[in-house]
Amino acid sequence: MAGKSIERRGGTEMNALVLLLAGGIGSRLNSLVGHRAKPAVPFGGIYRIIDFSLSNVMNSGLKKVGVLTQYKPLSLMAHIGSGEAWDFTGRTRGVKILPPRTGEKDSDWYKGTADAIRQNIDFIKSNPSDQVVLLSGDHIYMMDFDAMLSYHQHKEADVTIGMMVVPKSQIHQFGAGIVDAENRIIDWEEKPKEPKTNLASMGIYIFDTKYLLKTLERDRKEVDFGMHIIPRAIEKDRVFAYPFYGYWRDVGTIQSYWETNMEIIRENSEISPEEWGIQPNPAYGDRPMDRAPSRFVNGCSVTSSLISAGCVIEGTVENSVLSPGVKVEKGAVVTNSIIFDDGVIGKDAKVDLAICDKRVRIGDGAVIGNSDNMTVVNKKFPTHLYTGITLVGKEAHIPAGAGIGRNCIVDFGFAEKDFNGSLQLGDGESV
Repeated sequence: MAGKSIERRGGTEMNALVLLLAGGIGSRLNSLVGHRAKPAVPFGGIYRIIDFSLSNVMNSGLKKVGVLTQYKPLSLMAHIGSGEAWDFTGRTRGVKILPPRTGEKDSDWYKGTADAIRQNIDFIKSNPSDQVVLLSGDHIYMMDFDAMLSYHQHKEADVTIGMMVVPKSQIHQFGAGIVDAENRIIDWEEKPKEPKTNLASMGIYIFDTKYLLKTLERDRKEVDFGMHIIPRAIEKDRVFAYPFYGYWRDVGTIQSYWETNMEIIRENSEISPEEWGIQPNPAYGDRPMDRAPSRFVNGCSVTSSLISAGCVIEGTVENSVLSPGVKVEKGAVVTNSIIFDDGVIGKDAKVDLAICDKRVRIGDGAVIGNSDNMTVVNKKFPTHLYTGITLVGKEAHIPAGAGIGRNCIVDFGFAEKDFNGSLQLGDGESV
């Protein structure tokens, strides 16, 4: 395995195959998924979102993984590569990319989670297993799948679903289960508007392999697990909830993505990628592990922030997450923000409450977040940006002296000519 050796949590040898669903559009992440799949979005400085699921699989001692891709998969496929970073190489180990079967009669794209697995029945059959573990590639968490597999076997379950308690105000985003005293699921609601429970599905399933194959081949018109397969299974078969009490976040919205990044730098944080054994791919892209150490120039100030390798800090950074290669020039101030790889914050520029994609350039004296009004939602995407966060797209160049308000979107490759003569962008605007 590349990088430092991580002690695996798995205590027993499980004959389980992992299928990792990584093809969702993730449209609520707006410009962050304009040129990449949601699981490939950078997170926490040096990671991608999918690194958490892949590392949990690795640390649980599971050996074979199929990654189901679909939407803009190229950067995700390049990031995963051979799987060496997560120790998925060798005679008994492996990771295989499984795109939709384009050109076949059924569909050119996966219609839903169950349809995606059904299109890859041949992969399941060619890798014999006792259980199939189904995961999502877009959550931030640490989990021992070996323990969940043992629980599944102990319950003699056909299906086991990872579940945790969430606030009732959030349950409408999830599948929700009602359980009996033995944790057997006796009722199910998919994204209920008026929930009867606050026990939410984490999108983590374990199926007995024979049961899964029989179910998929029998119910060929049913395309989604939460909407179709699980409710029918609860009526007829043994479906159990696996209670999870650790840290788990769905980062499928701009707000939750920003909040979860900020949690890393919070004192006494529940999230600790290093302690969890989360492994990035140091051989991919700009090879952040090969960069020089970060440099902090005399007179700079850094408070409660995460600074990755290769950064140069001449100005002020507060409560922010900086990916590798970011430069904050003299007099610049970055607060409450996430700056992706190789961003440059020019002299005397100010960036507050922003997410800046890769290779963004903020010109000298420019201000991102130059308003105190957080309540003017984005006019094009009011449900995406509504708390003051501004998005600056990949390789955008904000000219010197420009002012960008709150809840704004600056698109990929934006340049000075795109301002149409004005260097100001009001609250809630998009360009």
